[in-house]
Amino acid sequence: MTARAVLLTAAGTLLLCCSLAVAITIGPADIRVADVWSVVAAHLGLGTSESTPIRDGIVWQLRLPRTLLAAVCGAGLAVCGAVMQSLLRNPLADPFVLGVSSGASTGAVVVVVLGVGGGALSVPAGAFLGALVSFALVLFLSHTLGGGTDRVVLAGVAAMQLFSALTSFVVMTAADAETTRGVLFWLLGSLGGAGWTDVWMCFAVLAVALVVCLSYARTLDAFAFGQDAAATLGVSVARTRLVLLCVTALLTAALVSSAGAIGFVGLVLPHAARALVGPGHARLLPVTALTGAVFLVWVDTLARTVLDPQEVPVGVVTSLIGVPAFVAVLYRTRRVR
Repeated sequence: MTARAVLLTAAGTLLLCCSLAVAITIGPADIRVADVWSVVAAHLGLGTSESTPIRDGIVWQLRLPRTLLAAVCGAGLAVCGAVMQSLLRNPLADPFVLGVSSGASTGAVVVVVLGVGGGALSVPAGAFLGALVSFALVLFLSHTLGGGTDRVVLAGVAAMQLFSALTSFVVMTAADAETTRGVLFWLLGSLGGAGWTDVWMCFAVLAVALVVCLSYARTLDAFAFGQDAAATLGVSVARTRLVLLCVTALLTAALVSSAGAIGFVGLVLPHAARALVGPGHARLLPVTALTGAVFLVWVDTLARTVLDPQEVPVGVVTSLIGVPAFVAVLYRTRRVR
């Protein structure tokens, strides 16, 4: 990594820590940053806290897991977007636009609402299978239609609409009114029910996925010149694609199973990170993860406070921000051509 990339990574880590601490204090309860640090330190066995039991519960049981899950989801979705954009050589690729998030949502809803698997199939496993099926459909359609980056995006939009319709059909026909309201709110992207189990599960998957993707950093750099050029450099194109697409599908499935379908994070943030550190993936992926984490922490803070006491699904806010960015990327791509 270059000195600039190291400096940006260190600054991003510091900004993320500060963002987490400040975001936790925002809300109806009177909580200071000092209270947050003392509660966290007390639970980690690094000191004692003078906060009341109510404040301790608000910080440790409610706001901290939610804010950490927002950071993990932002980092994971941004990394998935960066990897997909490189593998497919398409600046518009991300788990949401390519239908992977919708497929994961369908798989999770089928397990929750229909009880498929008889209890042997967990929600993350159902989401993973749905994500794989969705992405396989996208690749099949794009190949059948003649390939090309535009075809991949069009196939992804078709898959997204198909699986969104299937999810709505399952919910409307098989779920009761209470389950329907909860599932539909979750499908729009919600971090309201975040718990420590979700945080640790998603963090573990993110850590493994990030290590695998970083180990393929030079290979991803080779994909910038096209599949044929990468093959001439000794890259096993088929194996690399299979491994990285399965990793991104697994990560997307884990995040969707905990937070629902949050769109456009994987589309917007990799472009912002490239503007900061360039296209080299050894430095791009860590900066992308940190950028996505900070972004979603503040988006979630806005979503839960802007209409307080009513909460806005975080996926709605990311879509409001992401759609103009999507148009801007599309327009820039058109100008380059």
